[in-house]
Amino acid sequence: MSSAPNGLHQYPIVQAPMAGGASCPPLVAAVCEAGGLGCLAGGYKTADGMYQEIKRTRGLTRRPFGVNLFVPQTGYVDPAAVETYRGQLAGEAGWYAVSLAAEDIIGTGDDGYEAKLAILLEDPVPVVSFTFGTPAPDVLERLRRAGTHTVVTVTSVDEARTAQAAGAASVCVQGIEAGGHQGTHRDDPQTDGTAGVGLLALVAQVREAVALPITAAGGLMRGAQIAAVLAAGAESAQLGTAFLACPESGAHPLHKRALTDPMFAHTELTRAFSGRPARGLVNRFMREHGPYAPAAYPQVHDMTSGLRKAAAAAGDPQGMSLWAGQGHRLARALPAGALVEVLVAELAEAQNALKALQMRRAS
Repeated sequence: MSSAPNGLHQYPIVQAPMAGGASCPPLVAAVCEAGGLGCLAGGYKTADGMYQEIKRTRGLTRRPFGVNLFVPQTGYVDPAAVETYRGQLAGEAGWYAVSLAAEDIIGTGDDGYEAKLAILLEDPVPVVSFTFGTPAPDVLERLRRAGTHTVVTVTSVDEARTAQAAGAASVCVQGIEAGGHQGTHRDDPQTDGTAGVGLLALVAQVREAVALPITAAGGLMRGAQIAAVLAAGAESAQLGTAFLACPESGAHPLHKRALTDPMFAHTELTRAFSGRPARGLVNRFMREHGPYAPAAYPQVHDMTSGLRKAAAAAGDPQGMSLWAGQGHRLARALPAGALVEVLVAELAEAQNALKALQMRRAS
């Protein structure tokens, strides 16, 4: 059985920090108690909201856990393109009886980053991961001095090299199969539909390019897949969609059911809900509005927030952002602790089978 790096958790299984409510304290604590590494999502929360979840998690488990932050976005957003998309969504606003007033689309893109960092430096947690970019070297160094293990999400070899040069302790290598937002450091709409590398190929490339421990993420749902990424050079595997269906998950019940509903047969990358590429189950909203959504994050995310909440309240999954990885049909509605146990057993079986095969070939 492969062990997790840095002695932070017993098994090489990380529960992804899924922003939007899924990665709640009960889920994180259950994964930690079972020997994995549970992670809270700091994104889309106030600094105090994040701190309250940290305190609640500490009350549920004494084991190490992580917190994820969004690196502030600095790219140019065309206000005219955002306004045009707002007009595209006027029918949705009327249908769900919500407002798309201009003030709803004003976003700074920093997600309370500095205030959240201040909390994590004053009252450290074992692991802090970053998405959408590499923090400044001094940020990573201050967290290191505070005793925190830092992780930067990367989607390319160049991003991994940048993370290593800045002083990250490890990288989370995210393949194109991953559900939710792609963690690219630069959002380039010119590469939509052409960018992205499969997880196994990307892990091997990053393994040869940097000397940092790797956590592999993207479409992983079974222990045998974890064995594959470990064999490719990762030290651990991060699973999000696999934990989405757990009863402890804070995901909406409609979202959980949709993972295995034949009505939602596949996933695609879309900008429809947030203005940034994110993988989700294809539904009506994605089909109708995805082709027209601009590269405008977090403005589009803010603008569609009311629509998504109204769709959920109305019991309409066709208007919700149903984030999911490519392996969503393999989701199992098991308690989080039981799921970790099953994954560990599957991992051991796969690794033992590989050893037996190697012994037969060597004899």
